[in-house]
Amino acid sequence: MKIGFLFPGQGAQSVGMGKDIYEKYDSARKVYDKVKELTGVDIAKISFEGPEEELNQTKYTQLAILTMSLAILEVLKENKIEAEISAGLSLGEYSALIYSKAIDFEQGIKLVQKRGEYMQELVPSGEWLMAAVMGMTEEQVEDVCKRVKNGFVVPANYNCIGQIAISGEKSGVEEAEMIAKEMGAKKVRVLKTAGPFHTEKLTDSSNALRKELEKIDVRKFNTKVIKNIDGEPYTEKDDVKDILAKHIISPVRFAKTINTMLENGIDTFIEVGPGKTLSGFVKRTPTEKEITNLNISDVKSLEEVVNFIKD
Repeated sequence: MKIGFLFPGQGAQSVGMGKDIYEKYDSARKVYDKVKELTGVDIAKISFEGPEEELNQTKYTQLAILTMSLAILEVLKENKIEAEISAGLSLGEYSALIYSKAIDFEQGIKLVQKRGEYMQELVPSGEWLMAAVMGMTEEQVEDVCKRVKNGFVVPANYNCIGQIAISGEKSGVEEAEMIAKEMGAKKVRVLKTAGPFHTEKLTDSSNALRKELEKIDVRKFNTKVIKNIDGEPYTEKDDVKDILAKHIISPVRFAKTINTMLENGIDTFIEVGPGKTLSGFVKRTPTEKEITNLNISDVKSLEEVVNFIKD
């Protein structure tokens, strides 16, 4: 069994997430307490009680999802369940980097707090939207975006075969939705995000984050991490800080990420954090290998995964 961890990104949040894990496991509770101490934000209260409008603010969403993923990791560590490779969707890459010890816990928490703040506060004025286009190829979605006349829109997340997220101005995304449906898209679904993420419109956020990244230490990787920016593993030659700065203005290559994990022998995928989105992407990835696809988002699923791996 070769285990790969997948960490969710923004959009996977929901009020109440992580509450039962926090209440049952001391090690998980300590993560939430430490995050509150480091950031001054009671992320447990926002995660468990909301309101939804507050949890959905980027500055809290990113911290909440990261904290939940890291809390679950502590319980997995107690049960000696480890991954050979990890990856995350956008924000989730920070969970993977902290797991791999490339970025230490404290610096990672503070960095994600700043990332969330910049991605919320340094967005150009305007109405922004992200939407997932289902049932079209990458090339077709790229063509859809090029055909839009009224408003900026580009492909942002290449999630898996048949699902690409687009990002941009509300008018552009809405026109792209109409064009996509005319061209045969099965469905277009608006996402729970709050900005033109993974586009050039976040250049100010990227530049501000770059200054924060200069303050951190990047250490040797304990385990492999696959990069969003190109779907390939980080190497010793990579400038991690530069990659993370470019990360929020570059498309996410998650379909390639999953294939790279498969090519590296991963046969057991465990999604660690709220939702089942990434497990769904794995499910839709064609492979001749026999794979196990698991997710952990509450005490029940956590105990099921622990028992499955131990058996």
